[in-house]
Amino acid sequence: MTSTKLIVVLACLATGALATGALVTNEPKVTQVLSKDLTDIPGKEELMLTVEYPPGGSDPVHRHNADAFVYVLEGSIVMQVKGGKEVTLTPGQTFYEGPDDIHVVGRNASQTKPAKFVVFLVKDKGAPALVPVK
Repeated sequence: MTSTKLIVVLACLATGALATGALVTNEPKVTQVLSKDLTDIPGKEELMLTVEYPPGGSDPVHRHNADAFVYVLEGSIVMQVKGGKEVTLTPGQTFYEGPDDIHVVGRNASQTKPAKFVVFLVKDKGAPALVPVK
């Protein structure tokens, strides 16, 4: 999958575009910041994204099949991987998800203020950045 197609897929997931064309307003906004092949690690690439949660915004349950490093820029977010503890993070704090983790909680801790964070992924080249889990 090309970077452009990946961004389109992420944008559709992140904006919650429905088959009817309506948008779910509490879904996150995902923006690609950087994508780069890791030439010293064959078959791997990095992808850096910003994620903006509107007040009350959240993610669906998902996995990344990648090493995912989160750094909070604004607001506060609640994160949890399956089998882990739910944590609330504020600006300057970090969170890690491993390739086998299932991200069961990802949401804005506030119902009134937005939140923003950076996600840095190290993943297999061409693999999707986000895989929904049912």
